Amino acid sequence: MNERAVILNELAQGMAPIAQGVEWFEGLNDTEQFDALRDLAAFCLQASATVEDGPESIRRAGIRPTHTPAVLITRGRIRGQLAKIINLRQDERVKSFRLLVALLGVADERRRERFCIEGCSHAWHHLPT
Repeated sequence: MNERAVILNELAQGMAPIAQGVEWFEGLNDTEQFDALRDLAAFCLQASATVEDGPESIRRAGIRPTHTPAVLITRGRIRGQLAKIINLRQDERVKSFRLLVALLGVADERRRERFCIEGCSHAWHHLPT
């Protein structure tokens, strides 16, 4: 895993505080921010995130349900909504980042409980604490 993937997974798993993640994200240039959001969206799909994960993700992200990324995550097919979220305006990026980190956390917790309870070989499930 590359450094960005490790950081994103640590945030999603609660191994690092989201405030630290937001600070890291805000320090990235525009292209790097987009790449981080794109990676998060891909990880969410890999973790089998669903529209039903939206409300809990919004709660964990600490954003309002009326914020654009929050509205999008609860409507329609998840793949299409993730594409819209990662392409939102610059002023929506931090909210999108917080939401996608939370969504990955919710979906990955479910995956761990269902498929990895007795162990697995997923590198992101074996990060050093």
